[in-house]
Amino acid sequence: MIERLEFILALAREQHFGRAAQACGVSQQTLSAGVKQLEERLGVLLVQRGSRFQGFTPEGERVLDWARRIVGDARAMRQEVAALRRGLSGTLRMAAVPTATPMVAALTTPFRARHPAVRFTVQSSTSHEITRQLANLELDAGLTYLENEPLGRVTALPLYREQYRLLTAADGIYGARASVTWAEVGRIPLCLLTPAMQNRRIIDRHLRAAGADPAPILESNSMIVLVTHVRTAKWASIMPAALAETFRLTERVRAVPIVDPDVSHTIGLVVPERDPMTPLVAAFLAEARAIAPGLAAEVAAL
Repeated sequence: MIERLEFILALAREQHFGRAAQACGVSQQTLSAGVKQLEERLGVLLVQRGSRFQGFTPEGERVLDWARRIVGDARAMRQEVAALRRGLSGTLRMAAVPTATPMVAALTTPFRARHPAVRFTVQSSTSHEITRQLANLELDAGLTYLENEPLGRVTALPLYREQYRLLTAADGIYGARASVTWAEVGRIPLCLLTPAMQNRRIIDRHLRAAGADPAPILESNSMIVLVTHVRTAKWASIMPAALAETFRLTERVRAVPIVDPDVSHTIGLVVPERDPMTPLVAAFLAEARAIAPGLAAEVAAL
């Protein structure tokens, strides 16, 4: 039964029979037969079939919801038994929105010192993708915005408030200012993240509230691309204060606080809402909870 439910989760993730079978390490025929056996056992059609995967039936969506819970609990049980036998180990799968990636090390480094047998995979993702992957048990934890858009069924721990800076040439417009308003920032050419990123949607919202029409001259889904352009002192951008500090800009580039209004948004750790949690996730959440006050104070002081 667990294996067949894993097939359902893989189908939800891959949206394709062949790729789902490959992800499960079985043939497409084996996966299709497993799904068919599950349908026969439950007495309902779960998958809409045609020449290709067409989605789940309403009954299939409910079974998918139960599959996430059952498979998650089964994994938690296996991990807890393994932890009792040889201590905390395994791989923690984590993702972060691009603007929060510099903060991942603040969590993983002390956790690894406490649990040296644990390994990590960390990827940069959109907030929507983090929510989807957590729901489909593809991730153990995510670092994302907590306030602005739906998070799904998760346990959330606030870590710090993201504040915003205009990165611009020291000898350029606003480069000598102690602060700059959102309305003023809206008048200059900018390079920004793509609209798929929540940070961009937040910035657009504040610019529009100040009467500006966001129209960047360069868009990218990579913070590295934006930073390398800004470091030439020929481009300007809006970035979180913590990110600007991490990249240690040259003397030719300044990070000017954006005010009027002085806004901030909460970044936090999200993990699947589950009781009990896997030992790995529970330990990582406890570590983050201990770190959070110091991290919040450090970022607020930037």
